[in-house]
Amino acid sequence: MPYIWLAVIVIAAIVEGVTAQMVSIWFVVGGIGALVSSLFGVSPGIQLLIFAVLTAVTLAATRPFVNKIMKFKKTDTNAGRYIGQTGSVTAKIDNVLGTGQVNVRGSIWTARSADGSVIGAGEKVRIKSIEGVKLIVELPKNEI
Repeated sequence: MPYIWLAVIVIAAIVEGVTAQMVSIWFVVGGIGALVSSLFGVSPGIQLLIFAVLTAVTLAATRPFVNKIMKFKKTDTNAGRYIGQTGSVTAKIDNVLGTGQVNVRGSIWTARSADGSVIGAGEKVRIKSIEGVKLIVELPKNEI
């Protein structure tokens, strides 16, 4: 039985090593406890119980801490600063024809209207979102 627990430990450690998140380290701890108990001649049923209990206890005790330290801050791209801004249509926006440009904060972007409506050059629009390299825009609420 020690070889089974050794295999569990090695496999769990390998899985942990090739993943970006903490997913199987708790099985290593449980496997070590079960391996030690098997070396002392404990019955296989009790070994399995030790494995399960140690795995569950270490998971419950450390998971909140691991979640806290493993949270990576999402860094917004520079493009994200355009969302919610107001821009000026420099070329008529027509989703059917695939045309449209907007000048926002001094940058020219290709644009599409959020609702599919045609928006003429010179109109002021609000940037709703960005899809790839295109701004998705809409007329401000007070102009609809």
